[in-house]
Amino acid sequence: MERILVSACLMGRRVRFDGRAKTSDDTILAAWRAEGRLVPFCPEVEGGLPVPRPPAEIEGGAGGAAVLAGAARILTPEGADVTAHFLEGARQCLAVARSFGVRIAILKEGSPSCGSLRIYDGTFRGRMLPGEGVTAALLVANGIEVFGEDRIADAARALRR
Repeated sequence: MERILVSACLMGRRVRFDGRAKTSDDTILAAWRAEGRLVPFCPEVEGGLPVPRPPAEIEGGAGGAAVLAGAARILTPEGADVTAHFLEGARQCLAVARSFGVRIAILKEGSPSCGSLRIYDGTFRGRMLPGEGVTAALLVANGIEVFGEDRIADAARALRR
């Protein structure tokens, strides 16, 4: 059975910065969960950040690839640099994905780790722009297809290929 990596917050785990979950009620995801197909993972927690924690955004909305290249940082509203935690979580996520032979991931959209199509712009004003989070960018760079929680049907089609 092929395994699928999934953001732990989508599975009901209270790992988000605010101590909450963002549990998905998607029927496809529920079926995969019942099959034992899912590998839940939170790169921010696994990278060493606590729950709860201050929110964080990629400076300038530069995107995960820029963070991976050392050209951008991930900061809290107070200016604390949490980049190292995000990089460590992304590396651990890739290692787990490889250990399970994952080729598809369902990640939480908008996150500085997991966003696949959009991230916050780095101003902490609630504005989003196109881009990927650090973990999503690392997974994609290593051949893993990443889908946000609003694209699970697309992920199911990719799984069937």
